[in-house]
Amino acid sequence: MTKNIAVIRGDGIGPEIVEQALKVLNKVAEIYGHTFNYTDVDMGGCAIDKWGNPLPEEMLKKCVESDSVLLGAVGGEKWNSVPGDMRPEKGLLRLRAGMGVYSNNRPAKIWKQLADASPLKKEIVDKGIDFIIVRELIGGIYFGEHKTEEENGEKKAVDVLAYTESEIERIGRIGFETARKRNKKLCSVEKSNVLDSSRLWKAVMHRLAEEYPDVELSDMLVDNCAMQIVKNPAQFDVVVTENMFGDILSDEASMITGSIGMIPSSSLGATSCGLYEPIHGSAPDIAGMDIANPIGTILSAAMMLRYSFDMPEEADCIENAVSAVLDDGFRTADIMSDGCKKVGCSEMGKLIISKLSRK
Repeated sequence: MTKNIAVIRGDGIGPEIVEQALKVLNKVAEIYGHTFNYTDVDMGGCAIDKWGNPLPEEMLKKCVESDSVLLGAVGGEKWNSVPGDMRPEKGLLRLRAGMGVYSNNRPAKIWKQLADASPLKKEIVDKGIDFIIVRELIGGIYFGEHKTEEENGEKKAVDVLAYTESEIERIGRIGFETARKRNKKLCSVEKSNVLDSSRLWKAVMHRLAEEYPDVELSDMLVDNCAMQIVKNPAQFDVVVTENMFGDILSDEASMITGSIGMIPSSSLGATSCGLYEPIHGSAPDIAGMDIANPIGTILSAAMMLRYSFDMPEEADCIENAVSAVLDDGFRTADIMSDGCKKVGCSEMGKLIISKLSRK
């Protein structure tokens, strides 16, 4: 199978971690008989320096025309003084809008080898943490009307939370389809005891469930979900929720894993062309020092294979290789612990490649 991948190396440690992910993809292609073609795309601070624009139109066009996009990281203090509408992060917002991606999917997985890094009690961690939060990305209160006005002699601020049936349905389908590729359990999170928007959310999700009889759908109020994530995260497989709730819950979920450098993410829309990136930043203070952790980016590439290219065996191959390297006690500086062997970014990539094999 041949796939065309737009590659955004970005800023800071971005080029280093992306390079290791590409080497892993190349080895996977060799093992399974695929061809991955790469097109370099400038976005973020590097694009500002080169083109005076965080995402030139021709670069966006390359992403839209690709089968998927792999992104390292963008931004850094170097570009803090540029106008707000030209900041590196604006390139990312334009990319999401241009690609039409409305679903952010962030796994929360505790690797058994790093269990001691979790802030949760051992008996909770031992039950397992392996779920994914599917967050609606371009609607809800963040994209509703915002205004501050004078009323009766004082300021009044209003932020509007609005969703249409079609907006809920499209993110709901992402949730159900994701659950189908995992353990067929979907938890819909809302606040239907208070909010009209959540009551509509719940009604649409239950209507959709009729189309997915193989997926077990449950409902949970957002405040209860926040408690359950730290009390019993093992109960979750796929969680689907609206923008603000997902923003908060996904950050909470990332913390219970104890290692931000290990967490990948994807953003998906109406097509299989997705945007895949680690959740950490560009870390310009360690750029070029070969000490960054490339695993989050490598696992993002695995997500791309699984969710955009329908290559579950190849994705498993990468994830199993990462686990095997951790079993052997190798760690980058950010996840280093007593008794382990510290390696750099490029060496971690080589070790993972050495463990790739077809089952």
